[in-house]
Amino acid sequence: MIFIKFSPIIVMVTALLLGIDVKVAASYATIYGIIIAMLVEKRNFKDVTKVVYDGAGSVMEVYFILMFSYAMAEVFMATGVGASIIRISLQLGLSSKTVALVGFLVTCVLSVATGTSWGTFAACAPIFLWANHIVGGSVALTLASIVGGSCFGDNIGLISDTTIVSSGIQEVGIVDRIRHQGIWSILCLILAAILIYVTAIGMRLPDNTISAAEAINQIPEEAWLTLEAERPSAVALLNQVKDGVPLYMAIPLVIVLVAAFKGLPTIVCLLIGMIGAFILGSVAKTIDFRTLSDLLYIGFSDAGNNSISMMLWAVGFGAVMGMMNAFEPLSRFILKISRSVKQLMFYNGILCIFGNAALADEMAQIVTIGPILKGMTDNNVEASEEDMYKLRLRNATLSDAMGVYSAQFVPWHCYVVYFLSIASSIYPLHTFTFGDIIKYNYMSIIAVVSILLLTLTGADKFIPLFGTPREPQVKLKGKKNIAVSE
Repeated sequence: MIFIKFSPIIVMVTALLLGIDVKVAASYATIYGIIIAMLVEKRNFKDVTKVVYDGAGSVMEVYFILMFSYAMAEVFMATGVGASIIRISLQLGLSSKTVALVGFLVTCVLSVATGTSWGTFAACAPIFLWANHIVGGSVALTLASIVGGSCFGDNIGLISDTTIVSSGIQEVGIVDRIRHQGIWSILCLILAAILIYVTAIGMRLPDNTISAAEAINQIPEEAWLTLEAERPSAVALLNQVKDGVPLYMAIPLVIVLVAAFKGLPTIVCLLIGMIGAFILGSVAKTIDFRTLSDLLYIGFSDAGNNSISMMLWAVGFGAVMGMMNAFEPLSRFILKISRSVKQLMFYNGILCIFGNAALADEMAQIVTIGPILKGMTDNNVEASEEDMYKLRLRNATLSDAMGVYSAQFVPWHCYVVYFLSIASSIYPLHTFTFGDIIKYNYMSIIAVVSILLLTLTGADKFIPLFGTPREPQVKLKGKKNIAVSE
């Protein structure tokens, strides 16, 4: 019976390993799960599907957030918000000692602004890899730095689909989630930046310098063709960087970040960002009302074709599995080896890493493992509503961080395959390997290791807003009398 209840997960994993898109794989698993639930729970089709519909309807707000986030990303790219960020960062030029550091910082900010690690990498890799070539920097250090920076916004970006979906599955507010992990993420960024610069200094690289425009001019025609096929938006952004956009176009991003940290609702933050980009873009003549309408259409359509359709199936799948208590055996095992809530949360993070490696796709891990984390925490922890919400915030952060950052530790992960493919295409002078991705990827290493250790040891309480409630404030069911030292 246990195997039968868990078999929809096997269907999902098998479909993903066969290369089937996560949206279709989730639909297969959900439909199969409905059939199994009818047999196991002895319920009719109408009763089971009502559970699916109720589950999908419970996160209705997330669907609207996804649509607006996709739309804002399109508006930011088209109006020059993304290009202005790059131009501001490159005003002082690049040297062999700073090219990796600047590349890291630019990709961190741009990934937050656009919500996409893949798009950020495609836009920035040509600039920094060719700039690195001209000034005589370290290819491995520069590549790993821009890979880690590109993933930064995927984990904490207000408009990142992984941030939105992981938060939606755990039923926590996106702005709450960003505030929860914000200081921790910035500390990881600062430490990674220091290590990147120290490493570059230690390599005793030459003192050659170059401007961003020179680097873009060095990009060969073959690289432009590759980007046009893989990421057309990256080509548009590179052209904006080359031709120039007003630096004040970076203001909308600042406004959005301030609004988010002030605690304004996510939808409001997104609307403020789009309105600000439209007003300033109209002044800069990078957008008009007709273009805005077209961009909104593209954003809404892309969200529906990608994240929303996937989210519908994923939430429905989780609802069916919850109806059958399918994850109860796994929950019992983890509860058995956990002596405290913080240990439970630590094992949740480990489970995400294993899921990410097995599925080789960060979104597949989030939608598959996410409901398991929520179920284990909700069903096995005694806590007030406020404290339980904080634990869900940590689960959302773990699910997303392990999906995005631990991907760099898995040679067969779709992230690694994509980054190596793009890098090899736009910079054929170097034979890129998995080692180039991970050797100096300080951001990913620091993020994964630190969140696990901070969660397990309870040291996260020393980071503002990042701490989770501890015993005896929260307790594992059936283990109330276990003494836990903090």
